[in-house]
Amino acid sequence: MADDPFQRRFAADASLLPHMADLATDRILIALVSEADYRAASFLDQRLLTDRIGREWMAWDALPNLGPAARHPHFIFHTGHVGSTLVSRLLAGIGEVLPVREPMLLRTLAQVAERTDRPESVWSPELYHQRLAQAVGWLGRGFAPGQRAMVKASSVITAIADDLIGTEGRALFLYVPLVRYIETILAGEASMAETLAQAPARMARLAKLFPDFPFALWQLPPVTRVAMSWLCEMATARRTLPPADPRHLWVDFEAMLASPAAALTAQSLHFGLPAETDRIEALLAGPILRQYSKAPEHGYSPDLRRQLQTQAAAEHGAAIAEAVAWVEALAARYKSLGDLPIR
Repeated sequence: MADDPFQRRFAADASLLPHMADLATDRILIALVSEADYRAASFLDQRLLTDRIGREWMAWDALPNLGPAARHPHFIFHTGHVGSTLVSRLLAGIGEVLPVREPMLLRTLAQVAERTDRPESVWSPELYHQRLAQAVGWLGRGFAPGQRAMVKASSVITAIADDLIGTEGRALFLYVPLVRYIETILAGEASMAETLAQAPARMARLAKLFPDFPFALWQLPPVTRVAMSWLCEMATARRTLPPADPRHLWVDFEAMLASPAAALTAQSLHFGLPAETDRIEALLAGPILRQYSKAPEHGYSPDLRRQLQTQAAAEHGAAIAEAVAWVEALAARYKSLGDLPIR
């Protein structure tokens, strides 16, 4: 790396984002993005690649391994649709934090991890761990000395959370009780469509966690599939982000909305950020809590969120009760699930 100007630049320059991987050709797409792009983007996925964003494919092995010198990012994990983008925006306003929201490269690593013990895996287990550590180093770069990258992962990335955090990182895990989760998903047509589209993969993951799992996806009505999705992510987090570990802070987003200043203070302290009361109060009084975090041009608020949840509960009461009973029966069957937050 010392003799290669590009590798030296890549090692220190967060504007060279390893955006996505092509496993078939073993290449990485490098996108040229500014710090403002990072802060504005709700998702560092294909929506980032507008005409103004420069990009180039490069061989994976042409990119440096930053090694022990790499600064480890912090992480935000979540079940999906529980305010993770909002929390990322708030924490990015607290201290010297570079928000890295849902980088596509982590999705590829999670897909590889699902198959490393199977014949069709394109990487050996050793290569997976080597390249995962390499990618974490890339995502940990900042734009200024002292700036700490904070990766807000996609919900499905919780499956490899323990690999990502390592010994140096800290993580936040956001969830809501089951009933609130179902209501939230039912309140949005796009949320429901996305959750049902991801249900097969989550069902497969849940069945892998519990090998004698007694259900097939086709047996579950739509609202119960939503409950299954929540159960999958909660069970996954219990395994990869055990709440007893001090590196992991579990946060009920509904409780956070009820007491946002106290919650944001606790999260700041967890990540080693300055928990200054005036700064936190100013952030909470600003526009962030009144915007839809994934699309800030649209208004949204905790009160509107609750109104939509109440409406969904009224319209789907019987189906929600059936889904809750399904989860409660599984919690009784599998004691390792512990005390799940149902209501």
